[in-house]
Amino acid sequence: MSIQLHYVVPGDDFTRAGEASGAVKTTLKQLGFRPDVIRRVAIAMYEGEINMVIHAGGGEADVEILPDCVTILLTDHGPGIPDVEQAMQEGFSTAPENVRNLGFGAGMGLPNIKKYTDTLDIETEIGVGTRMRMTVRVTEG
Repeated sequence: MSIQLHYVVPGDDFTRAGEASGAVKTTLKQLGFRPDVIRRVAIAMYEGEINMVIHAGGGEADVEILPDCVTILLTDHGPGIPDVEQAMQEGFSTAPENVRNLGFGAGMGLPNIKKYTDTLDIETEIGVGTRMRMTVRVTEG
């Protein structure tokens, strides 16, 4: 069994950010995935969606659901991440003040994605965009 899902993440629309991760969460529940797996996927994907809205003007999310793992590929055509190592540090943020005033941009997006996934691969090019592939394994535990 392999289920492929595709979502467009609208840019600069915080009211719609999280729609894709919410839909994936619902699908995983319907398929009978364990709550801890669903939670990890939903948190990681939501953080990625918010990053695309804040920094990249939106993007796309492709999700593959397999019996043993869930893989999420987030692709955007934003400015790219100048220093991935720095961006991975808790509390580091380049979010503008107006975004922070909305309660976003605390610098926990990438650290949370790393925390809740089993693998995280970030490919980024300045002026071209970012591709982030993350996997959550479905293991008994």
